[in-house]
Amino acid sequence: MSEHQAVIQTDIAKGTINKNIYGHFAEHLGRGIYEGIWVGTDSDIPNINGIRKDVLEALKQLHIPVLRWPGGCFADEYHWANGVGDRKTMLNTHWGGTIESNEFGTHEFMMLCELLECEPYICGNVGSGTVQEMSEWIEYMTFEEGTPMSDWRKQNGREEPWKLKYFGVGNENWGCGGNMHPEYYADLYRRFQTYVRNYSGNDIYKIAGGANVDDFNWTDVLMKKAAGLMDGLSLHYYTIPGDFWKGKGSATEFTEDEWFITMKKAKYIDELIQKHGTIMDRYDPEQRVGLIIDEWGTWFDPEPGTNPGFLYQQNTIRDALVAASHFHIFHQHCRRVQMANIAQTVNVLQAMILTEGERMLLTPTYHVFNMFKVHQDASLLATETMSANYEWNGETLPQISISASKQAEGDVNITICNIDHQNKAEAEIELRGLHKAADHSGVILTAEKMNAHNTFDDPHHVKPESFRQYMLSKNKLKVKLPPMSVVLLTLRADS
Repeated sequence: MSEHQAVIQTDIAKGTINKNIYGHFAEHLGRGIYEGIWVGTDSDIPNINGIRKDVLEALKQLHIPVLRWPGGCFADEYHWANGVGDRKTMLNTHWGGTIESNEFGTHEFMMLCELLECEPYICGNVGSGTVQEMSEWIEYMTFEEGTPMSDWRKQNGREEPWKLKYFGVGNENWGCGGNMHPEYYADLYRRFQTYVRNYSGNDIYKIAGGANVDDFNWTDVLMKKAAGLMDGLSLHYYTIPGDFWKGKGSATEFTEDEWFITMKKAKYIDELIQKHGTIMDRYDPEQRVGLIIDEWGTWFDPEPGTNPGFLYQQNTIRDALVAASHFHIFHQHCRRVQMANIAQTVNVLQAMILTEGERMLLTPTYHVFNMFKVHQDASLLATETMSANYEWNGETLPQISISASKQAEGDVNITICNIDHQNKAEAEIELRGLHKAADHSGVILTAEKMNAHNTFDDPHHVKPESFRQYMLSKNKLKVKLPPMSVVLLTLRADS
């Protein structure tokens, strides 16, 4: 058993953990929207105005702060006007060559956000769209009345304009969004964003399409040419143990080597944030522009026997640890990282929920999101962790990571992640500045096997349990962690 030391300054805040770090992403891809979220009003599956009731209720539990839609690659071939009023079909060229019915469009998405009580984040079409098209979409959604677009919205059943907080000007324009050079996209961004206007008291946070992984030049060019015209700049990074084109690896049948590689790849997001952040600091020393990590998560080979274009993959305890590790890193960079959107919400990549007809299950990743929601908008506490190493085949990673936050009412929440697939860990944590806790409790997510996951026949195989393997004595906390585990400890304020 490895021993670890940590110090948490319970009375020193290092910033606020923006709740939007716990954002989600739902693209028109595979069974993500259709079946996963939308079943239509005529479906035998219980629904609220066409939206699956079971999925809706499960997502509401997560306190989702923001939802990104309609893509992804789909965004830059999506023409919004075909998804309101009399719907027109289109070919979804990116994801399986399916016929998109456009049954789920702007009205349905905004209704979903209202039901979830979350902010909509809409990604506009730069790759195959026009400035006019984007401008009219904004007008349709947010202008009160008296214009062709606002009147059309009214005709289509929505009297009042919606509030739209976040708008992305294109997606992955270095790739599926147009294969552009950064200089060209920067000029296009400047042009398109001009017409993303604020109407009827609405105030839009404009997000420019940012870099793919380690394309630091893209970030430099965008910040140099357009920093003053953006509120956020995106970054996309997926955790892939294998090769993107030759084989990403199985979601459930993987080796111990692949486990370690996955944890190593997950940790790389820290380096990416630091390096992209340093470039952003040159042009934005006050850190006004947020780094928006609006696509992240694990990406494995699709499940055997499924449409490869649908990106449907299982979700194991490995995915849960990747999610927890990411959140701990996002917390540490909370001044710059203002939003992150997991890819994706239902039935696609690192999903919260999987469905099969009428049945649904919650994934291990869902449970991490549910455990970690206590960090949303809480004060990040200064934490120093002296972790022993997780060693595998001559390489090392820190075995544990710790993040702590304090809520407005004074409750302290501590999350601990042990990424070692074999070894336990024992952590001794000094809680400086802590007055007596009125009460405390613990929750753990762990599994006996590396590939443990939930199935429709055994949907609760991996789930949170009460955790008692810790001892709090005055301001000393001792915790015993099993391998492959995520723990939440809550110290309630002495009222």
